Amino acid sequence: MNHNLYQLLLGITWKKLAIATPLLLVVPIATATAELEIAQTTPNANVSSGQNVIVAGQETDYTLGAGDQIRLDIFQVDEYSGEYPVNVDGTISLPLVGAVNVEGLTLKQTEEAVSKQYSVYLKRPIVNAGLVAPRPLKIGVSGEVDNPGAYEFQLTPTTPDFPTVTDMIEQAGGITTLADVRNVQVNRTIQGRTTTFTSDLWSLLNNGQLSQDISLRDGDTIFLPTVEEINLAELERLSEASFGLQVDEPISVAVVGEIYSPGSLVVQPDQLATNNNQNNNGPKRDSLPPRLTQAIELAGGIKPTADVRAVEVRRETWDGKKKVMTVNLWDLFQSADADKDVILQEGDEITVSKAVALSDAELQQQAEFGRLSRDITVNVVGEVANPGAIQVKPNTPLNQAILAAGGFDKSRANQGEVELVRLNLDGTVEKREIDVDLASGANDENNPILKENDVVVVGRSGLAATSDAFRPAAAPLGILRLIFGF
Repeated sequence: MNHNLYQLLLGITWKKLAIATPLLLVVPIATATAELEIAQTTPNANVSSGQNVIVAGQETDYTLGAGDQIRLDIFQVDEYSGEYPVNVDGTISLPLVGAVNVEGLTLKQTEEAVSKQYSVYLKRPIVNAGLVAPRPLKIGVSGEVDNPGAYEFQLTPTTPDFPTVTDMIEQAGGITTLADVRNVQVNRTIQGRTTTFTSDLWSLLNNGQLSQDISLRDGDTIFLPTVEEINLAELERLSEASFGLQVDEPISVAVVGEIYSPGSLVVQPDQLATNNNQNNNGPKRDSLPPRLTQAIELAGGIKPTADVRAVEVRRETWDGKKKVMTVNLWDLFQSADADKDVILQEGDEITVSKAVALSDAELQQQAEFGRLSRDITVNVVGEVANPGAIQVKPNTPLNQAILAAGGFDKSRANQGEVELVRLNLDGTVEKREIDVDLASGANDENNPILKENDVVVVGRSGLAATSDAFRPAAAPLGILRLIFGF
């Protein structure tokens, strides 16, 4: 391997040193591998008190170990110069002086150690040490990653750079949805002392702070702790990162409770077009991560007796504990926001609870709330001129809400029948099919009074349905049919 290549790799600078001869000698001065901001000490609850904890920003020199191949040049003593392997006991065997221990030493420290040994035989020996071929790096990755374990990385002329934190996380299959990417820990032992570097990969991902992607050394261990609270919006961003969520493999989950086909099932990621790109500058993806609504659809949809406001997703952490997320499917439908549609993970347990019957007091409270309300919000979706949420007065009937949404789309709407979907106070969802008569006054049969959060679904006519056979329903209508089976 090219000697100069590894001098550059280790951040070695060169200085000309004038001596009492006509010659100029080039002597390497070992420096830090990168001139970065000064590291700051920071407390960390996951690290023992005997460890030094440093935030990302300070690199360390390469230290020698068994398997390294180094070159020593002793000025004007060619017979003692040459390439030497570091033996399994951490020593190099040199002419005249014998074994010299270099285990855990930097190149500069090695120069000093060898110079000291030869000073018995030579007057002021000048030693130049360089790394010819580094040993394979063994790095451990644990915590919230897909495939924790020990990994080996070999530096070669085609891959001369030391691996970084993100390189090894990617090699370990990427992070899980529970990873705390703001507090990734890198443990490194230098001459018997353990130092912990803390890396903020969220800053790397969003602000381009390259100093957070720490360059690794042999024997380093990476630990990704469990996040305290899952941020669903951030998971979408993490799914796009090179070291992010594994989104191209099917996963097994269990769905139980108020569902039509409970049990274990396999959820496939949605495949994208081969030339898909999320944006012009963003990462390229072949698939989208499996989501909660897909699992519910595969399980046959939710029963009318389900409490859609409190669907639980139980997820196992790296150490076998359980974290529980509570998802409000009605909010998901109302907002049509994909960030609220939970990205699933292998082994998730999804529980759809049964709604609890309301007491007389709760029913009275619901009635009082209806009387005290000012404007209420209802959704008119489907084939109307202006689909979406609208504000109407209390006691507004169905016909008036349809007109407030611009009326039927005459070329596409089924003008004879609509669906009224209502979220009850106990969390259940009720659906009615109503024969529309726009000339009718308010009545419960074909022009009922609407309540807060009611949804009026205007379907397609037969002709429009035929022409749209291969076009998916738009959100939020598609979400409604997907999770509620309507």
